[in-house]
Amino acid sequence: MVTCPGSIIIHFFLFSAPLLSVLWSCSSVSALKPRAFILPIEKDPTTLQYSTSIDMGTPPLTLDLVIDIRERFLWFECGNDYNSSTYYPVRCGTKKCKKAKGTACITCTNHPLKTGCTNNTCGVDPFNPFGEFFVSGDVGEDILSSLHSTSGARAPSTLHVPRFVSTCVYPDKFGVEGFLQGLAKGKKGVLGLARTAISLPTQLAAKYNLEPKFALCLPSTSKYNKLGDLFVGGGPYYLPPHDASKFLSYTPILTNPQSTGPIFDADPSSEYFIDVKSIKLDGKIVNVNTSLLSIDRQGNGGCKLSTVVPYTKFHTSIYQPLVNDFVKQAALRKIKRVTSVAPFGACFDSRTIGKTVTGPNVPTIDLVLKGGVQWRIYGANSMVKVSKNVLCLGFVDGGLEPGSPIATSIVIGGYQMEDNLLEFDLVSSKLGFSSSLLLHMASCSHFRLV
Repeated sequence: MVTCPGSIIIHFFLFSAPLLSVLWSCSSVSALKPRAFILPIEKDPTTLQYSTSIDMGTPPLTLDLVIDIRERFLWFECGNDYNSSTYYPVRCGTKKCKKAKGTACITCTNHPLKTGCTNNTCGVDPFNPFGEFFVSGDVGEDILSSLHSTSGARAPSTLHVPRFVSTCVYPDKFGVEGFLQGLAKGKKGVLGLARTAISLPTQLAAKYNLEPKFALCLPSTSKYNKLGDLFVGGGPYYLPPHDASKFLSYTPILTNPQSTGPIFDADPSSEYFIDVKSIKLDGKIVNVNTSLLSIDRQGNGGCKLSTVVPYTKFHTSIYQPLVNDFVKQAALRKIKRVTSVAPFGACFDSRTIGKTVTGPNVPTIDLVLKGGVQWRIYGANSMVKVSKNVLCLGFVDGGLEPGSPIATSIVIGGYQMEDNLLEFDLVSSKLGFSSSLLLHMASCSHFRLV
């Protein structure tokens, strides 16, 4: 590791083969403009949550954060270990507070003034997606670091991002205990990637004039230091042994005109919806109520993506015919059905299922999207191992009635996105998707040495 002026530190990575050692002068490195940023993604085997790590403040505090593409900003719990000399609170009524869509002007109560606990501070409402509750948080600016940037050099470097806007929740500040409830052990907050002015991709794109897009490659496992990738600023997306950009097909990202939360207001949804036209099983259209696939005037229906929902949820009227058709096709292949294991509705004897490069040899499922492209789901993303000899169809019945003011018919969960490259273009409003990288002898679970 070589330390240079200008807050840039050179790291040598191991992707798939050893990189040649390249020496750079500090002056040349400091002048390099980042082309993109790369953060590692880890999967927790117990909670099935995906997370990454960043450093915040001076001195830097390491934060392990759960990734949520629905959340509007980065929020974290800031306790006594967060005492940053480079922290600036965002004051009430300022342009920055309006940009953050501040909902309140808050003061520091029950604690002495400190970093993340100040008076006359812009307040927002961080949302815990697992506990499903809010609490007020202070909006502030600080140095964000440990983001690996690419700048034309073969070795990515770590760049310090000044005055990055995030939200800090002081423990028990408002008498609320356990705000991290439901997050994987050791996680200190949530990294939000929604379509907002202060999400990580938007801020980095604006500060460094990058392409306003990000890409996810969620790992199916993080054993033995195998990690996935969060790319911010565009490709290429090097996933050994390929630049996976060439595998992408594209479909529009839709804007739901109604707010879908977690804060319900008069603004359109900041979540990522796509236009599913039909669903196919082994090439044959599944007979479902197609009206559920569209977003109606009240914002109900349609299909969105989620990194905090572990398995794809279907409205009952879609789920039942899909499962019924899958069971019939499985029987034709002489795949033996066994007793179901919650939360799944159809399970099978794995000893009667063959193996392929894309996982268990089962009927394929296609989401037929606007533009005529198809997101194909192979066995590795449709079948979940629940015991030694049992595999279950990895989809969940989402019910008939909404669990919130807005009911989405299909919520694509993390398991179905694993080992798929997904690119979110925030200006062109396009989703690029690769389908399974296993087809190309690639994966989102690869070794990394930092």
